[in-house]
Amino acid sequence: MTQMNHRRNKRIGAITAVVALALGAGLPANADNGTDTEKLREAVTAESIMDHLEQLQKVAGNNDGNRAAGTEGYEASAEYIESELKDAGYDPERQYFDYEQFVEHTPSELVQVSPTEKTYINGTDFTTMEYSGADEVEAAVTAVDVNFTDPAASTSGCEAADFEGFTAGNIALIQRGTCTFGVKAQLAAAAGASAAIIFNQGNGDDRSGLLNGTLGEAVKIPTVGATYAVGQALAADPATTVRVKVDAEVKQSRTFNILADTAGRADRTVVVGAHLDSVAEGAGINDNGSGSAAILETAIQMAEQDEDGPRNRVRFAFWGAEESGLIGSTHYVSQLSKEEIKQHALNLNFDMVGSPNFVRFVYDGDGDAFGQVGPNGSAHIEHVFNDYFASQGLASAPTAFDGRSDYFAFIENGIPAGGLFTGAEGIKSEEQAKDFGGTAGAAYDPCYHTVCDDLSNISMDALEQMSDAIAHATLTFAETTSAVNGTAKGGSNSGAADMKFKGNAAQK
Repeated sequence: MTQMNHRRNKRIGAITAVVALALGAGLPANADNGTDTEKLREAVTAESIMDHLEQLQKVAGNNDGNRAAGTEGYEASAEYIESELKDAGYDPERQYFDYEQFVEHTPSELVQVSPTEKTYINGTDFTTMEYSGADEVEAAVTAVDVNFTDPAASTSGCEAADFEGFTAGNIALIQRGTCTFGVKAQLAAAAGASAAIIFNQGNGDDRSGLLNGTLGEAVKIPTVGATYAVGQALAADPATTVRVKVDAEVKQSRTFNILADTAGRADRTVVVGAHLDSVAEGAGINDNGSGSAAILETAIQMAEQDEDGPRNRVRFAFWGAEESGLIGSTHYVSQLSKEEIKQHALNLNFDMVGSPNFVRFVYDGDGDAFGQVGPNGSAHIEHVFNDYFASQGLASAPTAFDGRSDYFAFIENGIPAGGLFTGAEGIKSEEQAKDFGGTAGAAYDPCYHTVCDDLSNISMDALEQMSDAIAHATLTFAETTSAVNGTAKGGSNSGAADMKFKGNAAQK
């Protein structure tokens, strides 16, 4: 890929474009180099970020209520981001890619027909799994190796043997767990199921509510995700019959990432990324307008404060088609040569940083909390964030470094990564409420992947605190004088079976 030129408003000429892209191997203990980030942090304000979010909300309002990849709403979002970057002196470039876009024409339906009739609510009880097949079927429900015994751990539908004796034409009722949603749906189709209902696992605060995910690739049979309670209800009586309707298609589409560079050493490129697209259900102001707006304002203020640019090149990346399965960021990394991969110092990922019932989550790069270790250097990224929050008298908490966002392709290719997250549909615990405030027993973001993810769905406190941390880490790694490398892949239970590939959990 061609490196973008980056020029400052007060500067004549442009930075010479180069093709080299960057990465390296473990971050040394002194990588922060004592960089003073206070001026940048003061310049990056929640109010300015909200100004960007207001523009993204207007974009959605003028384009069928969303900013999903492949739509006019996404194009308008991109044009706004590009305009702001150009005004700050950047030369943003689009990186196009082709992909299979899932398009739902009308809302799906799920109705229990017998032994009693009940209509389930789309968006509350169930939702269409992305890349579902399209059809309307009515048939008996057959539970596939489900487990309702505490702690409800399940391998349901992960092996062909689970479908032994399955009656062709029935609807497969499958529980979340162990393998990807795509594997479960494909095996159900191979066993002759006419449709599949995949319900949440039921063994944790974020494993009971609505299961909103993607199958990763097209499946022939209609497939919906449901809550744990719906799964229990449908499995309660072997005489249960259900009607499932999905009206959708998968079509070839084309969209793009937006990339904009500072000056600096290309062999130590710091990729600061956030996905720009929303889901089709809403404007996506927290998911992920918040991350996009935060890195946009960071880019603007860095350009304002440093005419010559940082020591190391920073590449601000606004990813496309994340909601379709991390497609934009995966495409970006797939285009890198081995040498270009070695030249990438690290990836900082910011996916939802304004949740109304927030926790200051930091990706667990060293694996000490969840056992999922990032490439060499990821632990240091985690420590930079934790140390920053501690310096401000703010608590932070680890979140699983399991690849369920746009850093996945980076860590799979040995590039250190880390970042911040304020929570999605998971439930805040009593302990978290004590540490971070907010409401225990309620979702971090009650509007996750729904129409109410609008301007009212943002915590200004979260936005201020997290954007300060974003500015701090971005400048810290942009100014380090130490080599940063990351050629070793992470180890110990990488979590591939249940990642947000959105091919799997579709939960952040």
